Amino acid sequence: MKNLKYIIIGCVLVISFASCKKWLDVNTDPDNPNNQSVLIQNRLPWIEHFYMYSAGVANYRTACQAGVYYAIAATQNTFSTTWQCSNGNSTTPYQTWFVAVSSNVIDMYNKAEKQGAYHYMAAADVYHALGFMQMLDIYGEMPYTEAATGNPSPKPDDGKTIYNGCMAKLNEAISLFSKTQEPGAPALSAGDYMNNGDVSKWIKLCWGLKARYMLKLSKKSDLYNADSILYCLSQGPQSNADNTVVPGFNNSTVTDFLIQDPVVTNGNFNYAAYGSNQRISQYFYNLLTNMRGSGVTDPRMSKIVPAAMSNVKLDANHHVASYTWNRSIGVDSYGPSTRLLKGGATSITTATYATANKDIKYTIADATDLANFIASITAAGKTFVVDGNNVTVTYPAGSIYINNTNYVRAGDTVYVNLRSSALATSGNPDQPPTDVSWYPSIDAFNAGVVGSTGSFQVRPVSDQEILTYHEMCFIKAEVYMRQGDAGNAYTAYMAGIQANLDMMQTKLNEWQGAGYTATNPDMAPMNPDDISAYLLSDAVCQSAGTLTMSDIMLQKYLAMGCSIENWNDMRRFDFSAGDVGSFGVVYPGYQRGPLFTGQTQLTGGSPTDPRYWMRRWALPPTYEINYNSINTLALNPHAIDPNIWSMPVWWDCATDDEYYGYLK
Repeated sequence: MKNLKYIIIGCVLVISFASCKKWLDVNTDPDNPNNQSVLIQNRLPWIEHFYMYSAGVANYRTACQAGVYYAIAATQNTFSTTWQCSNGNSTTPYQTWFVAVSSNVIDMYNKAEKQGAYHYMAAADVYHALGFMQMLDIYGEMPYTEAATGNPSPKPDDGKTIYNGCMAKLNEAISLFSKTQEPGAPALSAGDYMNNGDVSKWIKLCWGLKARYMLKLSKKSDLYNADSILYCLSQGPQSNADNTVVPGFNNSTVTDFLIQDPVVTNGNFNYAAYGSNQRISQYFYNLLTNMRGSGVTDPRMSKIVPAAMSNVKLDANHHVASYTWNRSIGVDSYGPSTRLLKGGATSITTATYATANKDIKYTIADATDLANFIASITAAGKTFVVDGNNVTVTYPAGSIYINNTNYVRAGDTVYVNLRSSALATSGNPDQPPTDVSWYPSIDAFNAGVVGSTGSFQVRPVSDQEILTYHEMCFIKAEVYMRQGDAGNAYTAYMAGIQANLDMMQTKLNEWQGAGYTATNPDMAPMNPDDISAYLLSDAVCQSAGTLTMSDIMLQKYLAMGCSIENWNDMRRFDFSAGDVGSFGVVYPGYQRGPLFTGQTQLTGGSPTDPRYWMRRWALPPTYEINYNSINTLALNPHAIDPNIWSMPVWWDCATDDEYYGYLK
């Protein structure tokens, strides 16, 4: 919190790339920029940009908590597998918000106010609400009223104060966006690359965020107001044309000097698909292949679940002559977890490319495991030699294989990682901007052997979804369902599914038109017949009379994917406890798996105990514990307790008495 201001200003001078260069106009003195000289129209695009970093890491890590992703990385694995929550997860969303965004939001607001630039003031209000509500969602209590004011030891505020402050900012933003700016004030379009200066879209964003945030109060009988939410929805996005997204690009090798990530790529990519640590979880995979126990494959599946080339045959020039696609399966950490129990929580191994024939000898002492392994490689058509307990397998040139002598890991090629490549991250100067597939090595690229096709939301050229029409539809469906109006709930449920399919199809068509599908078929449009068949299948509820809250929330879960809102929703329904209203188990199958070791962090004795679940993150140890512990512990004396991870935040409590009881 100390002197962490104005980092964005320097970015305006050092970064230049084609698609966004119009945002990089020089300040009054390009050699000596300062907080007074930087133009508000130059500050806004970098606020929009750096907010993506904070949102991206929050989306990715909470998606691990919500069961969307499995992670090899030890810290995130504590969210996806062991539930032994690690403080190593805590710092980045906080740091990227306060260091790169928060202070600049305040400064932009103040300078815009002096110029009568009401739309920039309003945009600052929107980002204030987005960022601080995210802080509340994650940490519960946080410096708020004294944040970014220059106070080196700001006092934290409770969740209720932060929530009400964010809602007030959205109300002010609606009012400010509705005003005509003063003469001479820069047009919003001069600095806004998210909504391109479209004030009506910004206003709909505000109303949609109000609906999202008011829905968080669903446990609070004294504050939850269905009619107010429905009114906000009526003023918010009414179609996909009203979606607010930040576009991602792959046209620059420049990385920012704060966290060294590419400056133009999608924020979710920077965390979920930059490296090779992430996989689709079996929980998420099952919803894409067996929603409602239907056995129906969702047409979105092949766009979300990555694939790699297998059975590769090379020609005389060491280039791909033939191959098949190996579509990933999900990593099981909630059910039997057979693979992880054999190898360890973080043991899924990243594949390697064979430039020449590669022999690997596996020693397998257990007779049953030996027989099963031989059967599996026989079925896969591999060449091998058995010598007692030793099995030597030959992986031919062109293979994507696991370079490890542990037989347990030999089959890990079935778990394709989510990785995509960007110009700034591939390490391969010959990989063109229209090829965002991941190749295990430059040799693999030269041969044309794809190691991962990536995933829809987390490619460098994916849109960062800030607020979408499909989310609004699912909120409406939930609100009507809570009112007992199954007819309107069903209409909204179907509209939400259709909206997400349509949004994805539009983006896939854009990618096809831009040439990405020449190397990556997963970026091509879905088959319209498959979409029609899916909507009429048993994977989708076919009548209002049989619609359940679980139907609504699981389709919303699929549509939101890499989003903090899934974890927020799961907390509101107590995950799979089945103790909220008469809705039953809303997220069936989401439960502690056999690798659970989080007894110290999650101390509840049963699923109906709030403290059984991951409900917040510990505060960053360095900033708010080491340097601000007096103020932090004065508000919440349990902030340093090991089980802080299971303490509900304010909106996750039914009453204020319950919430403040936790803070005693």
